[in-house]
Amino acid sequence: MPCVASLQLSSSVYGQPLSSSSSSLIMRGPLNFSSASFSGMELRKKSNLQKRFVVEAKRLLGIEEAIKIRRERELLGTKIIKRPPLRRGKVSQRLPVPDHIPKPPYVGSNLLPEISPEHQIPDSEGIACMRAACELAARVLDSAGKLVRPSVTTNEIDKAVHQMIIDAGAYPSPLGYGGFPKSVCTSVNECVCHGIPDSRQLQVDGDIINIDVTVYLNDVSVSSYKLRASVIFLTQKAPLKSTFPTMPVIMGTHQKPFFVATPSVILRNALSRYTLVTEECLHKGIAVCKDGVLFRKIGKRISEHAEQFGFGVVDRFVGHGVGTVFHSEPFIFHHRNDQPGRMVEGQTFTIEPILTLGSTECITWEDNWTTLTADGRLAAQFEHTILITRTGAEILTKY
Repeated sequence: MPCVASLQLSSSVYGQPLSSSSSSLIMRGPLNFSSASFSGMELRKKSNLQKRFVVEAKRLLGIEEAIKIRRERELLGTKIIKRPPLRRGKVSQRLPVPDHIPKPPYVGSNLLPEISPEHQIPDSEGIACMRAACELAARVLDSAGKLVRPSVTTNEIDKAVHQMIIDAGAYPSPLGYGGFPKSVCTSVNECVCHGIPDSRQLQVDGDIINIDVTVYLNDVSVSSYKLRASVIFLTQKAPLKSTFPTMPVIMGTHQKPFFVATPSVILRNALSRYTLVTEECLHKGIAVCKDGVLFRKIGKRISEHAEQFGFGVVDRFVGHGVGTVFHSEPFIFHHRNDQPGRMVEGQTFTIEPILTLGSTECITWEDNWTTLTADGRLAAQFEHTILITRTGAEILTKY
């Protein structure tokens, strides 16, 4: 095989060399460099040949990387991470909020509030209020993440989050929103979003939990970043370093996923890649944003990146305007779409893509909140709230 003796790369996943047919398609001829002297045109030809060698070698490495990605996706969908389907635990009573803490207008009604048609374009004072709320949400999320370990219940996480928020003089936005019974959303494994904290214990076999913190402070509902960043616990005592930095988002929600425990380094790496790609999708969507840009470019960019790795993008849930109103237009679609509308300087909204390992179809439990992937495979989500500027976008939930 031409030049494969010096460039025979073995697949790190399958442990077998790439086939000669694959290599011959890429390596279009022998690249046998000897110590013989070259001059003039021969030297230029040799230089060009060497450059071609480097280019083609990179292509070959790209094929190997693609094989590795495919194998990791197979691992995530096999019995290696076999776990029972998510089941509802016991949901405890709502926690009280002191009377002196200001409450959003929807509290006291079980009706889901209407989505406001008004785009959120706060003034300088409004932006300052949003930043303060986002910082609080981010700090609460960080503290909540430290509670994630095997045997902890999502109800315990809810209690801790609730207390931290009211201690800061803020209101936990999910509590009472359309009848939601808890102060935080905790979405485990195949739960796409809106999981209700209950008595279920986090398991040692590699559970992933997404914690979604939202606070209402200074008449602003702000979320600390709905992200599935990951803290991986291999044992009950020794957490690995967080896979992603803590980043808040300014909308009533700050979410990120935490790996409770994983059975192997290979699987851990596969899960880390999965959540990393989801985070990358978020930032690629943000990168296209600036005054005058079509909203649909966000979904196009996110879809392009997710599809490179074979992941699906959920189209049922969208980003939205945020500020003094919890949810408002514009709707931010994370998949390819033909929706009209352009971004305007000063606008604030969330981008929060959800990626799946399999089908993007979802089912919702009878509680009208808890939403799972229809095929039971894992889901991952990241979120930021951004402020549109003339030249780009400012992430308000970064700290």
